[in-house]
Amino acid sequence: MGFIRKIIKTRSIRDEYFFIEIKRIIGFTPKDLHFYKTAFIHRSIKKIDKESGLPQNYERLEFLGDAMLSSIIAAYLFEEVPSGDEGYLTQMRSKIVSREHLNELGRDLDLLKFVKSTVAKSKFGENIHGNVFEALIGAIYLDRGYKYCEKFVQKRVIIPYVDVPKLEGKITSYKSLFIEWCQKQKKDFKYQVYEDTGKNTIKHFSVKLFLDGKIIAKGRATSKKKAEETASKRAYYAFQQEISNT
Repeated sequence: MGFIRKIIKTRSIRDEYFFIEIKRIIGFTPKDLHFYKTAFIHRSIKKIDKESGLPQNYERLEFLGDAMLSSIIAAYLFEEVPSGDEGYLTQMRSKIVSREHLNELGRDLDLLKFVKSTVAKSKFGENIHGNVFEALIGAIYLDRGYKYCEKFVQKRVIIPYVDVPKLEGKITSYKSLFIEWCQKQKKDFKYQVYEDTGKNTIKHFSVKLFLDGKIIAKGRATSKKKAEETASKRAYYAFQQEISNT
């Protein structure tokens, strides 16, 4: 009997700690902790909802949070930049909600500490930080509605990070920029990607970037996309003057 009381007490303390931490992060009182707990369940847990029989993890909340964040940022930019046309506003929104920025937001809030998973946290890719950040926004929407989502995004995203003039000059994809330049200048380019584990236990990829048949940059990362972006960034700085003048 004493053992059972101890389990219940421990579970209550954990919930209280989680409640306090979530309240600190979102800036207001959560009503239903269930939504927030779900926001940090990784699919590897293979948790099934008892009533619906459906998988329970953060992925659906991530989808919802992505939509909420995008709409809030779109509304903010619409009001803040009345002279911006559709293309400009879309570009600015993409910079704010870029995967790199969302990962940074998730890391800053240390959301990874709440994630429940059977996978070692050291094995997660960088995108886990942004994924759970979006899932948290989805949980806020289900728990408190759109206005509280807006309040959270204002506090954690817009006020500390969004500076429209600075964003105008921010490059979110060196690869896209480099390819666009190559196409305008009618230059031949090619990304040659191959696995390169080396001494690392985690799989890595290396890439050679060719321009008119010559290697101009190399990159190495834990994914093909990141390796290509690294090589593109190096190529951009090598040809920055030419690219800027086009």
